[in-house]
Amino acid sequence: MAFQRIVVIGGGVMGQGISRVVAATGTEVTLVEQNEELAKRAMEGIGEHMDREIEKWGLTSSEKKAILSRITPKWDVKEAAKVRMVIESIQEDIEAKKALFRRLDEICKPNTVLVTNTSTLSITEIAAASNRPDKVIGMHFLNPVEKIPLAEVVRGLKTSDETFTTIKQFASELGKTVISVSEYPGYVTTRIIVPMLNEAMHVLMEGIAEAEDIDTAIKLGFGLNIGPLSLADRMGLDEVMSWMENLLKELSEHKYNPCPLLRKMVRAGHLGVKTGRGFFKYDEEGNRIREERIDELKTL
Repeated sequence: MAFQRIVVIGGGVMGQGISRVVAATGTEVTLVEQNEELAKRAMEGIGEHMDREIEKWGLTSSEKKAILSRITPKWDVKEAAKVRMVIESIQEDIEAKKALFRRLDEICKPNTVLVTNTSTLSITEIAAASNRPDKVIGMHFLNPVEKIPLAEVVRGLKTSDETFTTIKQFASELGKTVISVSEYPGYVTTRIIVPMLNEAMHVLMEGIAEAEDIDTAIKLGFGLNIGPLSLADRMGLDEVMSWMENLLKELSEHKYNPCPLLRKMVRAGHLGVKTGRGFFKYDEEGNRIREERIDELKTL
């Protein structure tokens, strides 16, 4: 691995997953959050996720111990001054990301590569907030990071060939199949999946079929291992709506206009697996509670 230590900024679901995958390769990770409490929660989240895998024989206790030993929680962005690569994984908000990249540009050494895990926003616009646009690049992972064997490496307008080659190699060393993407809103994965999720929500809202039947039809009809509504629940309905709104803003195409049912569910706080309720219900470990139907969806 070319990098002995990297910094990951943002300890949400994606930041936790990225930290874990990088640490599993033997690379040291500093996971930076806004404060000590959030940093502690991020570490607990990583541990709890691995505990569930251990219960299912997908991981050993020694592997968990080794991975956690390589992740150090911190709550000061100045940690970025100590490394040659920083991966940003904060909320999907362009102004927040630009503000962070301006700060990183001040803190980091001139040769430090700045990576964003954004799924819909412009790499070029984020890079423009720094004085090193040649060293800014997108590396879009999908959730769950440790299981999805794909990474989209996205070049901004001024991303250098050296930066692109370095990050493409890094993603490959993480065990990911890398696809090269020229910057465009939504890249490949998000742009294609969002209309399908949105249309499935419209089918449900219009009363054409129940949520379970919609997912069954798409899984069996097209050979997928998860249905669109279950997938949206896993992604987080607030995140899905944010992607749609960003794509709608960038492309002005109606197919990205969030379904009214999705808007209502987000406003009600029904965000999917992470809140225990979305299009389906889930227990505290994120397992589907199959015997329950959410008839209230019709009245949202």
